[in-house]
Amino acid sequence: MSKQLVCNDKVLDLSRVQVMGILNVTPDSFSDGGRLYQSGNGVALDQLLRKAEAMVSAGASILDVGGESTRPGAAPISEQEELDRVIPAIETLKREFDVVVSMDTSNAAVICAGAESGAGFINDVRGLSRKGAIAAAATTGLPVCLMHMQGDPSTMQDCPEYVSVVDEVQQYLIQRVKCCLDAGIKQDAIVIDPGFGFGKTLEHNLALLNRLETLDVYGLPLLIGTSRKSMIGNVLDRPVDERLHGSLATVAISVMKGARIVRVHDVEETIDVVRMTEAVLLEKRG
Repeated sequence: MSKQLVCNDKVLDLSRVQVMGILNVTPDSFSDGGRLYQSGNGVALDQLLRKAEAMVSAGASILDVGGESTRPGAAPISEQEELDRVIPAIETLKREFDVVVSMDTSNAAVICAGAESGAGFINDVRGLSRKGAIAAAATTGLPVCLMHMQGDPSTMQDCPEYVSVVDEVQQYLIQRVKCCLDAGIKQDAIVIDPGFGFGKTLEHNLALLNRLETLDVYGLPLLIGTSRKSMIGNVLDRPVDERLHGSLATVAISVMKGARIVRVHDVEETIDVVRMTEAVLLEKRG
């Protein structure tokens, strides 16, 4: 596994865990949808900048911008609507902050436009499976994160089933990586994500987290996104805005089990957990 991820004009050092801050420029994302979006006016850039500044000051090295909600039951949006949300946000963040700007998208046109606007990372919940997405990603030369999802956001939680969730997630990701390699994307530019909460029951999510260290796809680095998700709410019986402690527990477990990037809403608290967990791991290796 490469310890460096070249993201446009930035390099991420994966010998240390990197924290990715979530910036949803949507009206309907499950946790913070609408806070950075104004109906009729699009992205609320002033609020976006304030939130991004707090994340960067707290230690986020990546800002992940998403313009399409992929919560369970989410309705699709048009390509132009996603472009109108995401591109101004990328341009603004790239201009103001010295961190990697990631685009959370599955759309080939958004991938190309985002790269031209300065994005340094492609984070796709559909594993670059949409028409033209792999070719677009290969053209940009940017690193990609391939996520596993069973089904699509509108139906993925209706009745997810697996014989062995860890094995099936691993096999899916192996196939998507092979497709990327065939398209010319370099192996050292690929990150994988098991997709917590995407077409998975609570039991599936807990099994994935418990066996995360066994999820080996060509030794590629792992990105983990458990922040505020329903798996935490189901275990603790907490609403979305009261899931911080449960989220931090999953971060600590993920880092102990090999995650190199954690995607979160609560950056400041996560940084403390990540650095403390790393200190324990370093002592163990020493």
